[in-house]
Amino acid sequence: MSVSDWLHSFRHSSPYINTHRGSTVVLVLGGEALASDNLLNIIHDITLLSSLGIRLVVTFGARPQIQQRLEQAGHESEFVGGLRITPEQDLPLIMEAVGGVRSWLESRLSMGLVNSPMHGARIRVSSGNFVAARPVGVLDGVDHGYTGRVRRVDTAGIERLLELGHIVLMPPQGYSPTGDIFNLSYEDVGSQVASALRADKLIVFTDDQGVLDEDGSLVRELTVRQALQKVSEQVVSGHDADLLRAACDACTRGVRRAHIISYLRDGAILEELFTRDGSGTLVTDDDYEQIRRARVEDIGGILELIQPLEEQGVLVRRSREMLETEIDQYVVAERDGMIIGCAALYAYPEEQAGELSCFAVDPAYRRGGRGDEILSMIERMARAQGLARLFVLTTQTEHWFRERGFEPSSVQSLPGPKLAAYNTRRNSKVFVKNMG
Repeated sequence: MSVSDWLHSFRHSSPYINTHRGSTVVLVLGGEALASDNLLNIIHDITLLSSLGIRLVVTFGARPQIQQRLEQAGHESEFVGGLRITPEQDLPLIMEAVGGVRSWLESRLSMGLVNSPMHGARIRVSSGNFVAARPVGVLDGVDHGYTGRVRRVDTAGIERLLELGHIVLMPPQGYSPTGDIFNLSYEDVGSQVASALRADKLIVFTDDQGVLDEDGSLVRELTVRQALQKVSEQVVSGHDADLLRAACDACTRGVRRAHIISYLRDGAILEELFTRDGSGTLVTDDDYEQIRRARVEDIGGILELIQPLEEQGVLVRRSREMLETEIDQYVVAERDGMIIGCAALYAYPEEQAGELSCFAVDPAYRRGGRGDEILSMIERMARAQGLARLFVLTTQTEHWFRERGFEPSSVQSLPGPKLAAYNTRRNSKVFVKNMG
């Protein structure tokens, strides 16, 4: 990469850095990831995220390490339904293996060698009895012993450490009021902790680039419904299905986004968080909140949303008949069945230009980033149609658009049909953003 390319990439990562600062992110690393050759780069990236003000919880697994310790002791291990059976005689060995992984991770996060990315970082790492667990019990006649499930998460304790700037390590273990310790699925720990904290993101590491389609191509985005369909159709199976189900479970219980990325790809987490296209698969809850293409049944919600803005003169009036004719050009933000945002894209293919129009967000949700999400989808639609620039006419929101890369332009720069229909009485200002 040339210096100019590096400068361009670094400068354009600034909006993402600002967006993620102060957010809570839960990372899910399996034992295979901890044994990979790329782990040191992941550690460096975790340190960088912490330095950028991201509140981090790292949940980790230790299945291969546990398996190795059991084999060394001459113990056989059995899995049923993806869960390891944990008899009492195996528990000390499992505790030893998990404790060793935790200490080793703490040592790696404590590095500060001169001329290394971690020099001067002084990362504080904390762990503790933050997960209360219960036994899985007997399933289909099989006693799972000391294998457990998450019962409760001490969110207050974790939050206090995050406020102090600590990285919180969460091992695949839980404790009970009776003093017992349980061996837990690390995917379950990650999903449950992210949900309890209402984390902004859950990031799951796997050996693939993300979720792959039948032909082996990367699937960039999935709703929970689409993801679970891929599991039911066995497009995704085995351990990958367990990870995808954990991501879906978190999304349905309050986590806005889950990401599935590769632990083998150098810088995958930085690429996922700080670039437009990311590196893996994004999973979002389709029932809780989503940005999607509009349908005819959304027209009533759109009209209710834009009517106050039309009365204020912010938007041009639109009839129901007009919306019915042009609904294919619209996207909406839907939350719990209610339309809380909308926008339209009108394409002018001959000029390779598109108009961003009828952009509105419910006042109660304007501070949640929905406007940026709607704009992002409109931009993706514009690029997919081969449009080189996006323009908007506005009378009262020019600063919002300028802050997002739109530059002032003249009325004469409008495409011919739009220029002919320009309303001089409204005297709207024109702003343009290049899609390159």
